[in-house]
Amino acid sequence: MQSSKLVLSTVAIAVALTGCAGMSDTQRNTGIGAGVGALGGAAIGAATGNSRSAAAGAAIGAGVGALGGYLWSQRMEAQKRQMEQATQGTGIQVSQTQNNELKLAIPSDAGFDTGRAAIRPQLAGVLDQFSGGLRNNPNAEVRIIGHTDSTGSDAINNPLSIERAAATRDYLVSRGVRTQAIQIDGRGSREPIANNNTEAGRAQNRRVEIYVGERPPQG
Repeated sequence: MQSSKLVLSTVAIAVALTGCAGMSDTQRNTGIGAGVGALGGAAIGAATGNSRSAAAGAAIGAGVGALGGYLWSQRMEAQKRQMEQATQGTGIQVSQTQNNELKLAIPSDAGFDTGRAAIRPQLAGVLDQFSGGLRNNPNAEVRIIGHTDSTGSDAINNPLSIERAAATRDYLVSRGVRTQAIQIDGRGSREPIANNNTEAGRAQNRRVEIYVGERPPQG
């Protein structure tokens, strides 16, 4: 009985969070994920007839759900290590995000010529190895986002950021990665990570970011 109350209370909190006005999509999805995760975690504990297990399961499940439902599996860890080796000396940064996604931050100098969307040989070599891990992960979801600095107008920057993301996607698809697994977007100069008033800052802002998340297997 107590475990049932815990499940209902946890899910109710998450649902209430998702209904708050002014929340971003990320915050709302986190609330939904927490509720679903808590429900699943508590159900596992309840199935054993142990109310403490149900409580612990709810708490752990809420944490996993809040991460957006992505797993950090041995396969993801292996791909991260592989990409860290493949990108040494390229300026490409490899990391694990708080959302359990593998992130590749590709500066323009490592991937594209100024004002162009054609992939440079250095980036092509990295993507060749990257595609192997994606082909072997049927539950992978890939997001590719292009960014520019503030030089030039939106009429130039917005299409260029999308073209670079599309070129990256097309290269991965040409290496056997499923088209359906990849989403692309271009943010132009709208999301700088450094000061556009300096050359060094502009160089950091000209970038492509690749995110890979692994969903739990269905069924």
